[in-house]
Amino acid sequence: MADVGGVAADHLRSYIERIERLEEEKKGIADDIKEIFAEAKGTGFDVKAMRAVLRLRKMDKADVQEQEYMIDLYKHALGMAAEENPAEDDAENEPEAAAF
Repeated sequence: MADVGGVAADHLRSYIERIERLEEEKKGIADDIKEIFAEAKGTGFDVKAMRAVLRLRKMDKADVQEQEYMIDLYKHALGMAAEENPAEDDAENEPEAAAF
């Protein structure tokens, strides 16, 4: 094993080559994932929503709840929050139907 400046060249080469092989495998897997997303998009699925679901599935349940709470809080602060129960509000504004 050659030792250059305190570095074992054979050992270093081994690490570099292993990393290069794994990088190639990673690229192949990334290409496979892109193909699956393209297939899903072609059948009408929303890829952006699928990516969001994948991110959520990786998260701990408590972290998901905390994130949803913060998003809801920010939406309320910005006046973007949906009404609590729009169907209920619509029923209040319409005259009652006569009972037959």
